[in-house]
Amino acid sequence: MSDQIYKHQSDLIKLIESHTDQDGSHATAIPSLFFSRYSNVTGPHYGVYKPSMCIIVQGKKEVVLAKEHYVYGPADYLISSVNLPVTGIVTEASSENPYLALKLEFTPNQILQVLQDSQLVINQKENAKRGMYVSQIELSLLETVNRLVRLLDHPNDISVLAPLIMKEIIYRVLQGQHGLTLGQIAIEGSSANQIGDVVDHIMINYNQSFRIEDLAEIANMSVSSLHRHFKVVTAMSPIQFQKQLRLQEARRILLSESTDAIEAAFRVGYESPSQFSREYSRLFGLPPKEDINRLKATYL
Repeated sequence: MSDQIYKHQSDLIKLIESHTDQDGSHATAIPSLFFSRYSNVTGPHYGVYKPSMCIIVQGKKEVVLAKEHYVYGPADYLISSVNLPVTGIVTEASSENPYLALKLEFTPNQILQVLQDSQLVINQKENAKRGMYVSQIELSLLETVNRLVRLLDHPNDISVLAPLIMKEIIYRVLQGQHGLTLGQIAIEGSSANQIGDVVDHIMINYNQSFRIEDLAEIANMSVSSLHRHFKVVTAMSPIQFQKQLRLQEARRILLSESTDAIEAAFRVGYESPSQFSREYSRLFGLPPKEDINRLKATYL
């Protein structure tokens, strides 16, 4: 790691520490920018990564997508080009050197705008690629991110300068080793963009049953092409993707509301409580009631 990269990371450590007084995820005055701080390694955290870039400046993390493991630290950054249900585990953190990271979310429209304003060319007919990847951090990207974070100390500048710096960050990522993966999601007619439409449909209607033929129509693909491209992008089938969303939402309901497992199961779209319990146990390691009791004992 170069001295310049190390200096920018040291600056970001100080900036993130100054804006995070306790462990957890923290929103900032820049709507798409979030900080994370953890003083201990963590058990699995389940959630959906929106299209975003994640940079760790101190510590390490493992993200699990289906059966794939993405391990990254200060030398890398992680990109999610579509909404993806994942498991995150902070694997390196301490009270003396807490895990410190930032996440910057963006939209396909923002990516498309950068492509239209630049000379970058994305081939519409290129085959879709996995919607998540880890890439080596570059000095130019880290410099730009540093400038964005520094705006938090100058709030009057955010409304004017943050969108400009955001465009530069997206431009730097598109220029990177895997920029094609991110660019494709914004190009209308590309297989990645079509799968993105299906992902968005399932996200909105996760508690409804669907016919695979209807999803294929949304993607403007044959059923076989939909299955193939969907699995390439998400590492899951549409049914598996929906199942992850349902189970994550059911867990959130059980943890935050006064309800039982049967009601939670019906609310997220399950018709069989026994099937819900089996699949819940498979994903989270314990039946619903035992899992929620464990979580409340640990975090509340």
